[in-house]
Amino acid sequence: MTAVERAAAAPVDAALLPALRRRTTGVLVASQILGGLGVATGIALSAVLARQVSGTEALSGLAPTATVAGTAVLSMPMAALMTARGRRPGLVLAYLVGALGACVVVVAARAGNYPLLLCGMAAFGAASSANLQARFAAADLAEPRRRARAISNVVWATTIGAVLGPNIAAPAGRSVAGLGIPPAAGPFLWAAGIFVMAAVLVAVLLRPDPLLTARALAPQEERSPQARSLRAGLAAVAASPRARLALVTVAVSHTAMVSVMSMTPLDLTHHGASIDLIGLVISGHIAGMYAFAPLMGRLADRVGRFSVAGLAAGLLAVAMFLAGTAGDSHGQTAAGLFVLGLGWSAGLVSGSALLTDSVPQSARAAAQGISDLTMNTSAGFGGAIAGLIVAQASYAWLNAAAASLLVPLAALVLSTRTGDRKAKGKAKGKGNEDRSRAAAEDGPPGVRQS
Repeated sequence: MTAVERAAAAPVDAALLPALRRRTTGVLVASQILGGLGVATGIALSAVLARQVSGTEALSGLAPTATVAGTAVLSMPMAALMTARGRRPGLVLAYLVGALGACVVVVAARAGNYPLLLCGMAAFGAASSANLQARFAAADLAEPRRRARAISNVVWATTIGAVLGPNIAAPAGRSVAGLGIPPAAGPFLWAAGIFVMAAVLVAVLLRPDPLLTARALAPQEERSPQARSLRAGLAAVAASPRARLALVTVAVSHTAMVSVMSMTPLDLTHHGASIDLIGLVISGHIAGMYAFAPLMGRLADRVGRFSVAGLAAGLLAVAMFLAGTAGDSHGQTAAGLFVLGLGWSAGLVSGSALLTDSVPQSARAAAQGISDLTMNTSAGFGGAIAGLIVAQASYAWLNAAAASLLVPLAALVLSTRTGDRKAKGKAKGKGNEDRSRAAAEDGPPGVRQS
């Protein structure tokens, strides 16, 4: 038995769980603030830096795309490491890879090497993968009835970093003026230091490991290595209609949001919006994504995951109608982007909680990695296709195309919810039948059958 397996098999005092949950959540919130700050600081000027290094605007959009691709590609190795060793090693390694990627970006910027810049941006995406996986770490020890709230609290913490990050990009750029580093690369140097801080925080304070602790509380049959493999995670998702719905909810919400959001600044520019106004619209969108996550978590815990998944589809549909028909009304576009953020938040929180609910504890880390791989891959394709749709048709058609993704999502929510209710009804009826049969075999109260 390895040291990790011994740790997972160690007894856990259930009386200590409330305090452990609070401690785990606090560490994850702190690391999420740092991680969100590092990602937002670097991403703020990534397209500008890519244009400077490549010498053309045509290639500037590949830098953020490389980050999304890196986040997707690194999701599965990170999930495999967490499945084998726990949350802490996976999160620490992801933040350190993100820091290394940020340093590579700085070297590439100084050398004027565009391919190396893209490689650095891909590795930089590991930090985004860590930020996404942190929400699942919060759910490891959460009570089932409060699981969505635990996830949403960690998602909410990203608000602080996402708001502060772009604002420190300019000071970060000025700080490297005497080092021969382009100012647009300065934020990446700062991001590297921030990611190292996040890695140290997790390595030192995320103890005991929440995933290993949750495994120690799981039934004995769920503790075998075979039950924790990536293949077991795929099988668990394939076998559960609720898990499949969770995967679709997260993927569709993320793809629709990324596709529309990525093209909104361009549409605003075509309608005469200033850079300051575009910044305000995107800030409102980010506020919708993160600031209201706790509300979505409470709704998902109180009224149910299915209801909030349906709410996500409804909010996204309203957002795309507002944005797609706004034309030169900047206020309507801003309202559409804010509602788009709310819809994304509802889909991410409800889908993440539903996925965690729907698979065995042993397969959760693998299934969660599959979820992040799916959502980031689909969003990467969505972002690439969005530019083609706008170039060949219009921003309005982009919103219509994104809205079409919501139709199968809404249908799947309704069908899965109906099937779930029928299954519960059958189980309840079978339970009543079994109790009636037992009563008949025992005879009337106070009379034993001979």
